[in-house]
This record gives sequence, structure tokens and C-alpha cells, in this order.
Amino acid sequence: MTEATGGIEMEEGVGGKVKKFLYVNRKAPYGTIYALESLEVVLIAAAFDQDVSLAFLDDGVYQIVKGQHTKPIDVKNFSPAYRALEGYDIEKLFVEKESMEARGLKEEDFIVPVKVIGTQEMTDLMQSQDVILSF
Repeated sequence: MTEATGGIEMEEGVGGKVKKFLYVNRKAPYGTIYALESLEVVLIAAAFDQDVSLAFLDDGVYQIVKGQHTKPIDVKNFSPAYRALEGYDIEKLFVEKESMEARGLKEEDFIVPVKVIGTQEMTDLMQSQDVILSF
């Protein structure tokens, strides 16, 4: 690891080693900055050609629910920005089945295509990553 690469080991030659990044979203979309900050960081990572995946667990599943109306709370609705992920080649979006079901949601309720996986599959996904950032 070197200071020049921010502590991330890079391969020799043109470009660096592609790392597998998993961004774990656990917070509701509004009331904190976590959801919006996560989305911004994801888009930055994708611009650097990293292997990016997103996981939505707990109240984080609400971030991608269709039909969000934020005018009553005087906050900009940024959920349509999730549709832009595909344009950045970010197509690996995972929702934890148990979190989704506990909140009475179905796969059709989401604004973007997702893969619904169980807790054990989510654990396996996390173990296969190089970097995990939780928001």
C-alpha cells in the first residue's frame, strides 16, 4: 500500500486494478444526508471504472421506492437519479428480501430493476467484495 494511492494497492501498468466496491444503503432516503451522499459516491466510483454494486437493507429499501412525494417535507426528491445508474454501467442492485418484506414492499415497488436476495446471499455478496462502504 502506498500513500500515493490512498492506501489501495494498484497493479503496475496502465490503469489500476479494478476493485469490487459494495455500497450498503441502510438509511431512509430523507432526514439524513446518507442516502444522497451514497448515491453521489457511487457515481464517482463508477466514473473511475470500478466494479460497483449497491445493496439496500433495512430502511434503505425506501430509497428506491417509486412515487416518492417530498414536497410536504420541503426536500428535493432525488429518487429519479437512481435511473441514471444504468448509464454509468451500474446494474448490480440488490435488495435484501427480509428488509423488503418487513416493510410490506414487493420488487415491483422499486424505481429501478433490482435482484432480491436473502440474508445468506447478502452475506456471501459482502464476503466477495474488496471494499464495502456502509451508509
